[in-house]
Amino acid sequence: MKNKILISLVFIIALVVSCDEDALFKNNPNELSPETFFATAAQVESAANSTYASLQERGLFSRHMFFMMDNMSQENGRNQQLEADKVEYIQFSFNPNHVSIPLYWDACYRGITNCNFLINNEEKINEIADSELSGAMKAKFIGEAKFMRAMYYFFLVTRFGGVPINDSGSAEGQPRASVDDIYNIIIQDLTDATTSLRSRDVEDTGRATREAAIAFLGKVYLFRNNKAAALAEFEKIYGVFELEENYFDNFTEENEFGKESIFEVVYDDEIGGSPWGIPSTGVAEAGFRGQEYGVLNWFNVHISDDLLDEYEVGDGRIQDNFYQAGDDYCCGTIQESDLADASGTIRRAGWKKYQNYHAEASEDQQSGINFKYLRYADVLLMMAECVYENDPARAVGYINEVRTRPSTGLPPLATTLSSSEVFDAIVHERKCELAGEQVRFNDILRWGIADTELAGSNFQAGKHELLPIPQAEINNNSALTDADQNPGY
Repeated sequence: MKNKILISLVFIIALVVSCDEDALFKNNPNELSPETFFATAAQVESAANSTYASLQERGLFSRHMFFMMDNMSQENGRNQQLEADKVEYIQFSFNPNHVSIPLYWDACYRGITNCNFLINNEEKINEIADSELSGAMKAKFIGEAKFMRAMYYFFLVTRFGGVPINDSGSAEGQPRASVDDIYNIIIQDLTDATTSLRSRDVEDTGRATREAAIAFLGKVYLFRNNKAAALAEFEKIYGVFELEENYFDNFTEENEFGKESIFEVVYDDEIGGSPWGIPSTGVAEAGFRGQEYGVLNWFNVHISDDLLDEYEVGDGRIQDNFYQAGDDYCCGTIQESDLADASGTIRRAGWKKYQNYHAEASEDQQSGINFKYLRYADVLLMMAECVYENDPARAVGYINEVRTRPSTGLPPLATTLSSSEVFDAIVHERKCELAGEQVRFNDILRWGIADTELAGSNFQAGKHELLPIPQAEINNNSALTDADQNPGY
């Protein structure tokens, strides 16, 4: 079932995405003539499949997103060979002409365009006979598009603040909307998706489910500091999922779509494809993180001292997340020399999470490991965050479910902790549990502690909470001027 979404993407991408990567919004997908396109169930499914495609672009999960988020959070340290644009994330030295930030922006808007193509043709889709495509299936495909549109807008609003709204097939000529306006779209789309998507018990793996929409909606409410609404959503799926007994099973190709998984970005190295050609050609069904982060391959980043020092003695997640000298892998033992960067500097550790070295001697550009965007441990820790102020003992219970996972090997926290002590425990557990999963930077921003947590970096409060809007977007959008740029840039 893993490949169900992915195999049929090439056709629809070729239709929806412009062949010119520099002309993101020149194609209006409605010019594809829905009168002839949305005539069969297969065409509707193909359009729904296309909504997932941008997740695999190099601006998002295939490459730049993990560098952007892990580097800005200072979970990564720079190795000598790291490319300059990635170094700028660590040093907070990027500007509106940064070469990679537009890849992130463009991928999100391409994804939104694909989603709109389906959503805006709901009336035509509903004209298909129910005998060919049932009403429930029509609704669920539209629900997938709304789930994905919410995700792309979430990626935009958390990194740029208010952005232009693409509600037809183009954001060209649209002014910046407010942050509230963008979140309203996200919340409405996810609310709709919770009622139209199918349950994980019957849906194909890799597709958005009702439970994923509920979890994502709860996360969005938490980002809006509406803890009561967030908790109400999380409680709907509490106990529906389980934690993996072995933490490392969350991050291997052999154990994808496990009982802890809520939503995954799907890759398959048997299909392959390079992210370099996306979006104009082919598909990118293989990830790049293995090669980029691999201690036995490019090893472009190492684990920061700040992250390593966060772990308690005896925390099994150290061995599951990182490789250190003396650790075994499939074909030998990691040596100190394996942890040397291009300058010969020996690093304390490199990434093991999302690496294939437990099964293969070397990484390449064809990693098939899925990315867990939402998993149950994250939800449990968010539930703790929702209740720690008024019910610290209940919050500790949620935290203990995570930290006493059998492979973690840690003792439970005392239920007598004060609310402030529980908050500190939440910060600690999220940092250790979700390391390298692109969540920490957003966490410390919404908690208002980025200035202290990133002390020693070049992070500037009032500026680096947001990325700069790509200068090319301001130049090419008649509704934007330099006055629309984010503060400090």
